[in-house]
Amino acid sequence: MRYAAYVFDAYGTLFDVHAAVRRHADQIGPEGQLLSEIWRAKQLEYSWVRTLMGAYADFWQLTEQALDFALRKVPSADKGLRAKLLDAYWRLDCYPEVPAVLKALKASGAKLAILSNGSPEMLEAAVKSAALDQFLDDIYSVDVVKRFKADPSVYDMVTTGWRLYPDAVSFQSSNRWDVAGATKFGFRTVWINRSNQPEEYRDFPPALILPSLEGLLAGG
Repeated sequence: MRYAAYVFDAYGTLFDVHAAVRRHADQIGPEGQLLSEIWRAKQLEYSWVRTLMGAYADFWQLTEQALDFALRKVPSADKGLRAKLLDAYWRLDCYPEVPAVLKALKASGAKLAILSNGSPEMLEAAVKSAALDQFLDDIYSVDVVKRFKADPSVYDMVTTGWRLYPDAVSFQSSNRWDVAGATKFGFRTVWINRSNQPEEYRDFPPALILPSLEGLLAGG
């Protein structure tokens, strides 16, 4: 079944969040992967805590704060790489299949958008760097509602903006918690389980689980 709209999470779904550290892996050393994992985990933790507190700060500020924590947590990593790592985050690699999948879905007549925690500036830079702007109808940033996923007001931006019922939207994310939030909102959800993570949030299951976005082209 084809959907009227396909909406994608950005970080981890379209863009590889570990690409920034990998780009400087030789300088960081053997604990680069650990550094990247802590950076990502704290970035998300800060978004959830700030939403619960009602103390919004944009995702770029959280990205900077999370990297500072990660560099303190992994003392072997050269703190002098901070500026280079942050610069690399503006130009994250997209996953290999992404351009072809978006192109095909766009050609089918569906509307395409990103719905992300990222700030408008971050998303614009990443999209242009990966040359994905030609396929997208909209880019929705939580900066509009000043709350992060999985707050329902985030998902509502799409249905309100496009005047669609939630079940007309296929929402794709690599983050299981994001899929749970979108499922609760009423989207048809697809979990892009790139790293073969175990299932969780079983009371809010995705309609489909795929190892990459390619499965969408097979009727997913």
